[in-house]
Amino acid sequence: MSKEIPSCKRFTGYKPCYPDHNCWKDGCKDNIAIGTKILIINLDAMGDVLMTTAQLPGLKRKFPESTVIWITLKNAARLLLNNPLIDHIFEYNTESISIINKIKFDYVMNVDKSQKSCALLNSVNAKNKLGFGLNDDGKIIPVNEGAYYNYNLGMDDHFKFKVNERTGQDYLAETFELEYKNDGYIFNFTEEEKKFISNYKKNVGISANDFVVGFNTGCSLLYPNKKMTIEQHIYLIEELIYKKEYKIALFGGPEDKERNEEIYSNFKGKIIKTPTNDGVRKGACYEDIADVVITGDSFGMHLAIALKKYLIVWFGVSCWNEIDLYGSGIKLYQENLECSPCWKKKCPYNLECIKMIDLDRILNEVDLYFKKS
Repeated sequence: MSKEIPSCKRFTGYKPCYPDHNCWKDGCKDNIAIGTKILIINLDAMGDVLMTTAQLPGLKRKFPESTVIWITLKNAARLLLNNPLIDHIFEYNTESISIINKIKFDYVMNVDKSQKSCALLNSVNAKNKLGFGLNDDGKIIPVNEGAYYNYNLGMDDHFKFKVNERTGQDYLAETFELEYKNDGYIFNFTEEEKKFISNYKKNVGISANDFVVGFNTGCSLLYPNKKMTIEQHIYLIEELIYKKEYKIALFGGPEDKERNEEIYSNFKGKIIKTPTNDGVRKGACYEDIADVVITGDSFGMHLAIALKKYLIVWFGVSCWNEIDLYGSGIKLYQENLECSPCWKKKCPYNLECIKMIDLDRILNEVDLYFKKS
């Protein structure tokens, strides 16, 4: 009788992989090799988690026989569901950490420059550690040579704001010692979600021939100055409705509820106001109804990239060079505005970068996109 524990992805040691078959006693029935064990630590914002999924194809090219485990915050974990390149998703909590710290990994890769993520990398039992950890003084440090460029971006404002022209996916691939091939984000709907989207379109009166323009109106509370004013949104929607060619939809999360209500109050019954409190998976379903998404640099932008929408994105405080639209959209920014980008939470210059957004250019770009479609 074999007493070896099967080295198979399916085997848990808790219950049979197949009914009426004892893998421990009789051997593995259908072995799927564990291969290289990789832990990804990504506890940053939800948009960053979506962006990091672009590293998965590169991981699988380098380690075709591998098991990928990803630990992230509870609010981001659902973004990773139904992803065929991830084997296990852990929510960041004491239970998950206690399990992870008992596994011997081949690689641990930490995306984040934060103390809690770096401390977790330090504590994990892994042959190879990539990304960022903590030194003996509790300071964040790069733990491999490939992370130096990424680390320096955080240390040198001039380098980050004025010199760097590489996208986040590019230098994160270098951090993880992967070949960069411009892979896209990975986000997959379930069959049930696809049915929900189809039914929702019917319920709000969207047909196959309609042109739908979506507005992602808000942004994270952490950087409130990433968003356009309500007045700017109203102007754009009024102009698009006047053309009578487009259907307009508002998107956002819980923090955007009041903002969207105020915008909608100017167009009751004329535009679609999607729910803001149904969670990230339903939020993705709502955003999927749009052909074009007009947005700032926010989670909604990253979601639109993952959904392969055409984007019109404005930038003010954040770095436009770091975002890859994969050839499906345009970026609007004030190239000659000395103070932008800045990543400041409070603006000393009366938000010039937002006030100077070319609204008529946005309208023209919407028209150009649908004329080409």
